[in-house]
Order: sequence, then C-alpha cells, then structure tokens
Amino acid sequence: MIETNGIRLRAAVEGTGGPLVIMVHGWPELWYSWRHQIRPIANAGYRVVAPDMRGYGGSDKPHAVEAYDMASLMADITGIIDAFEAPSAILIGHDWGAPICWNTAATYPDRVSAIAALSVRYPKRGPTSTMDLWRRIYDDRFFYQLYFEDEGVAEAELEADIALSLRKIYFALSGNAPTADYWLDWPADGGLLGPLVDPDPFPEWLSTADLEYFTANFSAGGFRGPINRYRNQDRDFDMLPEMATGPIQQPSCFIAGSHDAVRHFVPGRDLYDDVGRHCTDLRFARIIDGAGHWVQQEAPGPVTAALLEFLSSLD
Repeated sequence: MIETNGIRLRAAVEGTGGPLVIMVHGWPELWYSWRHQIRPIANAGYRVVAPDMRGYGGSDKPHAVEAYDMASLMADITGIIDAFEAPSAILIGHDWGAPICWNTAATYPDRVSAIAALSVRYPKRGPTSTMDLWRRIYDDRFFYQLYFEDEGVAEAELEADIALSLRKIYFALSGNAPTADYWLDWPADGGLLGPLVDPDPFPEWLSTADLEYFTANFSAGGFRGPINRYRNQDRDFDMLPEMATGPIQQPSCFIAGSHDAVRHFVPGRDLYDDVGRHCTDLRFARIIDGAGHWVQQEAPGPVTAALLEFLSSLD
C-alpha cells in the first residue's frame, strides 16, 4: 500500500534497486494486467511498481466524479515517485494509463525520464475537448464514452453480471474478435453489452484464473470509480488549458496491436499513423500483428521484448 496524493494505492512491487519504473493500467483493468512484464523488467535491473489506479482493485475509491480528473491522476503518479524517494521515474502506460503517463511527462518533465505508451498515442490538445469530438462523430450512433456520461447507467448494466461484462468487453476489443464494427456501430440508445459476444471458451491469453481475479476485484469495488475517469474529459479541457500543448521531450516509444479498435475511433483515419509527430525522441513505434487492445496480455512476449529494447536504449 502506497500513500500518495491523500489516498492509498495498492501496488505490486518487484526489484530492490535501479531506476524506478511505474506501470499504469487502463480501463477496465488492474495492476494484474502487467503480470507478464513485471518480473522480466525487474530482473533487467529496475524497480517496478504496478499500482491499482484510484477507483480500482485494492486502492482507495473516492466517490466524487471530480476525484478522477487528470490533475488528480498525475498527482497520484508523482506521489508514487516521492514515496519511493526517487527524483524521477520511467512511465509505462496502457489505455487510459497512456494519456496519464503522456500528460504527466509533459506537465512534470523533471519527474519523468522516459515513457512507453501502449495503445493510445500522445493526446495533443485540440480546439475542443475530446468529448466534443465524440459528440460530433457519434451524434446518432452508440459510443461507449458518451454512454458513460450519465452517472449510474453504465454501472448498473456492467454490475448486473460482472463476470459476463468483463468477458464480453475483453473479447470485443481483443484481436480474436472478428471485427470492431459492432463495438462502434449500433444505435445511440443501445446499451454497451447487448451486441457483444460472450466467447466459449475464452481465448487462451486470458485464463479462467485470470478472469476470476479480475471479476473478484471488480465485484468488490464496482465500476463507478473506473468510469468516472471518462466523465472528466470536459473538466480536464477546461481546468488544464496548458495540458498537452507542447511536445514530449523525453525518450519515448509506442506499442500497439494491429487489430486495436482504438486506431479507428475517428472514421476514415488511422490514429496509429505518425504516432511520434508530437514526440521529439520517439525511439520506435511497434505495431504487433494480430493483437488487439489488450496488447500486453494478448502478446506478452513481443510486448516485454519491446519494452526491454526501449529500456536498454536509455542512458
């Protein structure tokens, strides 16, 4: 348990010396999403910390929506660095963890020495909030981030059968799903889970024991805290006008699956094209063929190898 920014975060910690590496998971995941990478990176000479982010797993779960804004999450990360008495850390983030890491690197450049992002490129600030973009694009269609805006609605659907919800979500965004269209293209008034497939059996990259671990943690903590992150995107845009306005100066890399639905969130564009255009020192971009959104779990060997390659490139 780590005291940081006025809350307590549960974390897996491996390694006793060397540079500090913080692994930041996304939605709806846990520290456990990094289970394949923690030990190999620690064995390479790093002290690895993989927290359950606020709202998740064994960490504190503030109730207020505003408790999950980007300012709070960035302060959680710098607080972890302080807790380990390190001047700075290397950040590795996936899904929502990637923007948290990108923004922490841009906002607190002295505290972040390098960054590896999985699945989500650096979210350079646009003329309006990301939610405004989604409202325009998906004004007559379902989009999960718009569905999440009303408190309690998505929570009720997902918490009715948490094991089923996780199976459907994990499969729908994996490289095993036949298409991402059903994730992005159904009526605006539909729920999240209806069109999604419940595979039997589940693909081998997520075992029964793995699913049981995720299910137990979300059964204990619910989905409100995790979903509250999405509800802060307009607030982040208004409250942090300097966020993501400048380039990323630190050494960085980008890793993603070729079948990740995130790359097609903006119709007609591949969001994985030129992912380094706002990074001054992108060491490489690695797109792993056949993998979907849960890339570090679906393709643990290639992802671990890529992360070790990136770490070995640092001074």
